[in-house]
Amino acid sequence: MNDEIVPLTVYILDREYRVTCPPGEEEALKASAYHLNQRMQEIKNSGKVVGVDRIAVMVALNITHELLQNNPSESLLCDNISSRIKALQDKIDTALCADDE
Repeated sequence: MNDEIVPLTVYILDREYRVTCPPGEEEALKASAYHLNQRMQEIKNSGKVVGVDRIAVMVALNITHELLQNNPSESLLCDNISSRIKALQDKIDTALCADDE
């Protein structure tokens, strides 16, 4: 298996960026760049934000906000699973102690 880093060119707001990624991750990187470009284009087209750096920051904030909005449910799910595992462990311990008597 080839473990060399793969160079890739992506375009964001009509600018060319040469980036590297692990082998096999090229399509994911292209999809990420496409998504980022679309989001930045939306902000640019709104006309409310001027400058590529400001557009990038706004998109980064929006994407981060969306990510953090999704995390609480995942956190609750993990907490629920953890408490169910703890309850199962307690039941197993109780059953094992009862067998010893």
